[in-house]
Amino acid sequence: MGLFGAFATGVSAWLRRRWSLPVPAFLLLVLPVSWGVSEWMRGWVFTGFPWAVSGYAHDVSPLAGYAPLIGVYGIGVLVAVGASCLVLLTQRVRLPAIGLFAALLLVGAGLRTIEWTQVTGAPLTVRLLQGNIPQDRKFDYAFLSNILERYHGMITAGAADLIATPETAIPVFRHQIDPSYLASLQRFAGASGSTLALGMPLLDGPAQYANSVVTVTPTEQAQPYRYDKAHLVPFGEFIPPGFRWFTDMMNIPLNDATRGKDLQAPFAVKDQLVLPNICYEDVFGEEIAYQLRAAPRPATMLLNMSNLSWYGQSSAVPQHLQISRMRTLETGRPMLRSTNDGATAVIDHRGQVTHLLPFYTEGMLTATVRGTTGMTPYIRFGNLSFLLLGALALAGAWFAGRNYRKKKAKLS
Repeated sequence: MGLFGAFATGVSAWLRRRWSLPVPAFLLLVLPVSWGVSEWMRGWVFTGFPWAVSGYAHDVSPLAGYAPLIGVYGIGVLVAVGASCLVLLTQRVRLPAIGLFAALLLVGAGLRTIEWTQVTGAPLTVRLLQGNIPQDRKFDYAFLSNILERYHGMITAGAADLIATPETAIPVFRHQIDPSYLASLQRFAGASGSTLALGMPLLDGPAQYANSVVTVTPTEQAQPYRYDKAHLVPFGEFIPPGFRWFTDMMNIPLNDATRGKDLQAPFAVKDQLVLPNICYEDVFGEEIAYQLRAAPRPATMLLNMSNLSWYGQSSAVPQHLQISRMRTLETGRPMLRSTNDGATAVIDHRGQVTHLLPFYTEGMLTATVRGTTGMTPYIRFGNLSFLLLGALALAGAWFAGRNYRKKKAKLS
């Protein structure tokens, strides 16, 4: 991961020498763009791991107003610009630096007042489950009946328009559980009018399985809805060439899953359309934006189903909550989160956490949520806007360097 930061500073230093840049052009244009591009590259090189990029720290600051326009990577560039303004307070351009810093914050605060999407349809009652299953028991067959009973009791505790479990809440394939279990859930859905979103692996053939979401609807369907995780975790869900020895040594279950399609339809709950994503899929904002942009019927709300218990009681849980908040800011869509031990939450379309369960406890979160419709600029253009603005900034730096060289040549 450190190589990406080294790339940003190395390229910046090289361009400074190559273009003979003055200090302000280097700090305000080249260094921030190089930093943003390095974070963007971290999001796709070797399948990508853009966890905790710098823009996430500003999900509640005035800079969050830029999220619907340029996304989290663009905010990361603005963070670097703001830092450069602070550095320039030591130079002769103190007043312009203060003015630019203030302008960044004021424009961001103004952008936060814009409603990019509109509330649509009737509100849904939702119930999000947090089973708090210890990770060392989750895939131990000796505890399977206890896990299934716990989630059965939580699901059937009461009616709701949508009831969602965490990722792989049912940790085994359909043929490995008693058929009466799913039949009982189908009867509950029919009697209560509830739609259930269940996290479970699906077996499609020998050594062909997917990390999936399946629905159980009030009216039994011949072909139930399924969503298959598309952005798989290296080592955890697919094995890079030459590394099977590592996953065998770590005894990682379900470590060679089948990748889902890039574009998958949302499922309907009354007049709302719910688009699932599984675990760290919501770290990839452009992929979610693509699903909203390319879908014949765009989703009106997002649903993240996760299990972060692998990481223990660490910063991963609040960091993932920050990530989901940024996705709501970028897309103008509310996000429902159902997780094994946190953060189970409801986030509205403006990035505000309206409901939250305590971490590392068993519980159920009940809320009423309304979806939204409409396209933010980020949905329409993804990271292209941030990259084009970065290209313009580098062009401006080149012109600044050329003028600086001409000015020095005249003086000499």
